Amino acid sequence: MSRCFMLALICCLMVVATPHRGIAADHPNVVFFLVDDLGWTDLGCFGSSFYETPNVDRLAASGMRFTSAYAACPVCSPTRASIMTGKYPVRVGITDYIAPNGGNQPEQWKRKTPLLPASYSDRLAHEEVTLAEALKQHGNYATFFAGKWHLGPAGFYPEDQGFDVNRGGVEQGGPYGGKKYFSPYGNPRLADGPDGEHLPDRLASETVKFIEEHRDGPFLTYLSFYSVHTPLMARPDLEAKYKAKKKALGLEARWGQEGERQVRLVQEHAVYAGMVEAMDAAVGKVLDALDRLQLTENTIVVFMSDNGGLSTSEGHPTSNLPLRAGKGWMYEGGIREPMIVRFPPVTAAGTVCDQPVVSTDFYPTILELAGLPLQEQQHVDGRSFASQLRGQSRDRDAMFWHYPHYGNQGGSPSGCVREGDWKLIEFYEDGRFELYNLAQDIGETNNLAADEPARVKRMGKMLAEWRKETNAKMPSRNPGFSQQ
Repeated sequence: MSRCFMLALICCLMVVATPHRGIAADHPNVVFFLVDDLGWTDLGCFGSSFYETPNVDRLAASGMRFTSAYAACPVCSPTRASIMTGKYPVRVGITDYIAPNGGNQPEQWKRKTPLLPASYSDRLAHEEVTLAEALKQHGNYATFFAGKWHLGPAGFYPEDQGFDVNRGGVEQGGPYGGKKYFSPYGNPRLADGPDGEHLPDRLASETVKFIEEHRDGPFLTYLSFYSVHTPLMARPDLEAKYKAKKKALGLEARWGQEGERQVRLVQEHAVYAGMVEAMDAAVGKVLDALDRLQLTENTIVVFMSDNGGLSTSEGHPTSNLPLRAGKGWMYEGGIREPMIVRFPPVTAAGTVCDQPVVSTDFYPTILELAGLPLQEQQHVDGRSFASQLRGQSRDRDAMFWHYPHYGNQGGSPSGCVREGDWKLIEFYEDGRFELYNLAQDIGETNNLAADEPARVKRMGKMLAEWRKETNAKMPSRNPGFSQQ
């Protein structure tokens, strides 16, 4: 038997014996950054001149920036469920942020409001096939989660929903244990670091470690920042930096009114600015690792926020202008998000897409880009935007929202539909409609409902039929409410 034949035989046997992981290495890696409560204009590449985000800006410069990207809900847990499932939150039953004590459920409702909020599910059902599970099942991906989960109690954590590794993902919606954004963290899924270690930096380090260990791929890393959610806490050096910058620029707080709430009109909050910069530095650490390991070319990178910036409560840390309102509201400030996607074989550097997408769309898009079969029985609401990443246009069908709750930010129970440039909002307390042409009025200052009764009727019917089709739960009259 010749030496060449023996070598060929050995190579063939090695190929046959190689586990599916090696074969699946042709699938691209996925790095998903999800930021909590980041507003549409909170990045330099989206117009901020106060917050400094050089790393996210360079991601935008090397990828595609989306100017009409939407979260599926104006608060956190529902949007997170939509990314994981490819479904509108109403279909999975998670329509409000998950409160560990259930205080926002109707049976425990204490606030004097005209309506009782609808009930909602406080966990993501195991029957849902998450994006992580789909990538594992069909592409043999190694999967990693770091940061905020907020999709159910123990037994429904990331490790129960398709992730091999979980660093910090629990039921809580913020870093409320220990010293919060600084170690010790008091988080049962994240070991404490050195005293004073900063949480976003730690989460980035954990992400980089996983990437290094799985560089042969394919892998999914889902870095879901607790930042920039309350509590408002920045590194002292960054807070001092932005206090000095605010003074040098002569910036002062200015306020407007949204319903009964004050709304911040100027980006000048030094602590929040420091939190944004620390988040950006963490993104940069991961991007640098991809470059260093020569993985950039074969990695899909996604950057997204889970809802609008916090502008009407809890410190009012940011302004979402020119958008109206913010987190917890159905106006654009509550649901339009900064979004960036980079995949060098597909996306042209420095491009911009103005066509609408929504957070349900990530699921089918990532599967398509990864060369994996779509799971149409799962991502029933998601629509792949892979063609848009290639620079082609796509007609997105109507997008729907349903928020039958009172948030903590001043918004009231409502739903809306966007069709083309038109957006109709229905307020459930009194049944009134507001209609806006977003192409002409992104700030939603000119309600055209009285001028366009036929459009209101048609779009209102679309919204009602969609709620019926999805078995949407509605708020009910509060018997304990009195206007006196």
